[in-house]
This record gives sequence, structure tokens and C-alpha cells, in this order.
Amino acid sequence: MKYLVMLCDGMADLPFAALDDKTPMELAHKPCMDSLAKKGEVGLVKTVQDGMKPGSDVANLAVLGYDAKKYYSGRSPLEAASIGIDLKPTDVTFRCNLVTLSDELEYSDKTMIDYCADDISSAEAKILIEYIQEKLGNDTFSYYPGVSYRHCLVWDNGIVDGHNLTPPHDITDRPIKEYIPQGENVAMLYDMMKKSYDLLKDHPVNLERIKRGKRPANSIWLWGEGTKPALDSFMDKFNKKGSMISAVDLLKGIAICADMNSVDVDGATGYIDTNFEGKCKAAIEEFKNGQDLVYIHVEAPDECGHRGEAQNKVKSLEIIDEKILTPVVEFLRGYDDFAVLVCPDHPTPLCIKTHSSDPVPYLIYSSRSEIDGVDAFTEATAKSTGNYIAEGYTMMEYFLTK
Repeated sequence: MKYLVMLCDGMADLPFAALDDKTPMELAHKPCMDSLAKKGEVGLVKTVQDGMKPGSDVANLAVLGYDAKKYYSGRSPLEAASIGIDLKPTDVTFRCNLVTLSDELEYSDKTMIDYCADDISSAEAKILIEYIQEKLGNDTFSYYPGVSYRHCLVWDNGIVDGHNLTPPHDITDRPIKEYIPQGENVAMLYDMMKKSYDLLKDHPVNLERIKRGKRPANSIWLWGEGTKPALDSFMDKFNKKGSMISAVDLLKGIAICADMNSVDVDGATGYIDTNFEGKCKAAIEEFKNGQDLVYIHVEAPDECGHRGEAQNKVKSLEIIDEKILTPVVEFLRGYDDFAVLVCPDHPTPLCIKTHSSDPVPYLIYSSRSEIDGVDAFTEATAKSTGNYIAEGYTMMEYFLTK
């Protein structure tokens, strides 16, 4: 039996005026998803537990079968694992975004223009983060380059409580004054953020980006604090050999911590220009190499949601369906039995440009137990069935044993 998880990050949405009051799932041409829905189980699943923030960290842990209230120790430690940082139990890590802030004189008066600095390239970002490490790093604080705008700060013998930090993608186009780090243990962190602006605004990398019409990565933004994670092995937990295919350090880190095979795909970016075909080929190769379950994570719908790009969000779902899901399902039909789970981790509604905690639609298809399903896979049809999984972390066990 082979198992495919097609995780469309942030796919779920609300009716949106620019889409004729439809959701991207309703408007997208996705014949493979819809054909599976006609013969599979469709419903809603609550992936974000009460009292937890609706991040891709806790939501993807849930889809993978891990109770975040038991296993979650912060977002950045999972990303640190992907980068290859060997954390000590006393280390505290932070996600370090390279962002674009407006140019007001006082740092606290600036506005969050772009949480990803125009999707800065990893090569450019590495230069900037290494420069920040040279100027601000010391025996206590160390900066590590990651992918694109996503990087890591490690605080040796740090304090994990009392930070109250805000993800930058939650405050796009908003003045940062109300969201600057608050709490008793953040003075040093905020000081580094302020200093980073003075260091980066005239850096040659940014001056060159401005010449090319790109936004400068003129500040760091710290958030997502946490400590070294300890996930049970996916194999020990479910007796399945699992692989993760993602462009995002967070998902790669989860896979590494769960002893899954983390697969790198050339040209995978985390946006709509990602290498969809490469992810498809990588998934098929993992199945051929004997893996029982392959988890394909595509970030593009989420990024489009954060940017308010309605048409691109629709397009991203259509590309996922055409270039990943359709050929992988066709390949799996060569096996006697296979099952497919399609779902987002959380909604990223275009109207708010950030995550919400609402339950998300799921689709489970099993070749050995086809049923009468629904005509199309959408938020509305998922709700109409009455199927509801209240504890998202139980869905993986249900999927594997259904």
C-alpha cells in the first residue's frame, strides 16, 4: 500500500470579491482533485488546536499525526534542524526574516512593506546574514543563513518566555509600532533589529537590488522562538517509511526531526515559480525507492494568500493539480492499492492576508474502498458532508488505517 499526502499550504479561503465571491478552490480547474472527491471521503478537519496560533508549524505537525500540545517547542527550532544547526537544550532559537521596512527616521515609525523582501535570493540573503553575523553576532547570539528570506538566530543559554513576538507576514502594510517586540526579555533582540536597519539599508547588495527595481532587505525581523524539539520517529509511530518534499526549511526540519527522508528539489522556491515538475518526479522516485508514504508540501497558495494575489492563488491550485497530483496519482495506479490525502494545513484568506484557525477541507481517497463522494473538492462541499475530525493530529492514523 502506498500513501500520498498532497499538502497545499494555505489553500482554504473565504469567498472573495475579486473572484466573483468564490474561493480559489471553487474557481480553480482541478480535475484530479475533483475526480478523487467523487469517489472519496470529503470533510473538515481542525488542524489548529484551541489556544495555539494558526501557523504552518502546528498545523503541519497535526497533519503528520503529531499532537502539537505534546510535541511543539517553537517554529524556529524546526527550521534550525533543516539548516543543520546542532542545538543544545539550553539554546533558544528565533526565525530571522529579512524584510523590507519603510524609511521613516525612527525605527518604531516604520511600516512593514514586505515580509520577504521581494523573495530575496538565497545567495543575496547569505551575504546579508553573514554581514549581520559579523557585526552583531557574538558568543551569545549567532546568525545562520537559510533559504530566501528565512534565516535563524540562536541565543546561547537564552530565555524562551516573555517575548510576545509577531510574525511579519501578519502585519504587511501595517505600521510596526504596535508589533515591535514587547516583554521583559526582548530589549537585546529589539536593539539588534534596530541596528540591522542601519547596517543593511546601504549595503551593496541592497543598493544593487534597488537598481534592479527590487525591494531592499533592509532589516531583520525576529519571531517564532523555541527550544530544541523532540519528535517521535514517524516510522516508530506509524510503521511507515516516510519522505518529505518541500522547499521550506520548516517542513524539512519537521521531517529531519521525525526521521523522515527530506528530499531537496532543484528550483523549489516556495512560491508560484517553484519547480512543480521536479517535486512530482521526486515523489515518484521516492515511491520507486520503497517509501511507503510521500508528503508533498507546496507553499505557493499560502504565499499568494499573504500577498493578496487572488488570480495567482487560483493558478497555483491548478498547477498543483496538473503538474503534481495528476501524474503522481497516475503512477500510483500501477500499484494494487494506494491512498491519497489532499488538504491544506490552515486557511490563508485573501481578505486578511494571513492565517486563520478555521477547520480546513480534507479529501481522502482509497483505491481499495471507493465510495460515493461529492462533485467537487471545495470548502462548501467539505462542510456539507458533515464529516468532521475534531482533533487534526488523529487524521494521519485514520488515513493510514481507513
